[in-house]
Amino acid sequence: MDVLSPSDRHKNMSHIRAKNTKPEKQIRSALFRAGFRYRICDKRYPGKPDLIFPKYYAVIFINGCFWHAHENCQYFVFPKSNQAFWENKFTRNKERDIENIKYYQEQCWRVCTVWECAIRGKNPKQKIENVTSQIIEWLEESSDPTIEIKG
Repeated sequence: MDVLSPSDRHKNMSHIRAKNTKPEKQIRSALFRAGFRYRICDKRYPGKPDLIFPKYYAVIFINGCFWHAHENCQYFVFPKSNQAFWENKFTRNKERDIENIKYYQEQCWRVCTVWECAIRGKNPKQKIENVTSQIIEWLEESSDPTIEIKG
């Protein structure tokens, strides 16, 4: 049972945006301070990655744990109402994520997925620093084609 009225729920959901989310801004800011330059949500790239590093042939997707149905994550709780809708929504989001990663791998680009839970919770500043240093190491030194950073 939803604690909000349908109109209040609609208002809340309509204010959720696809880009410039708080986790994206935090990661972008930390990487910019570290001297990295990137493109943001460029429509020319399939899946509109949150960060694009053409110099490194790398893209970063910053996924919200709820919207991308992060399994075994404390921040993902399957909604109890309208379950058929949400099941379809989460399944399609996961399929799209897999398609996007596969596309970039076929194009010889590297892909990093940062989950919201990796930077959320106690000591968020420290977590952002840790995630940023993992990304920097991956961009500059690692030959791993795909990494996933989880909390």
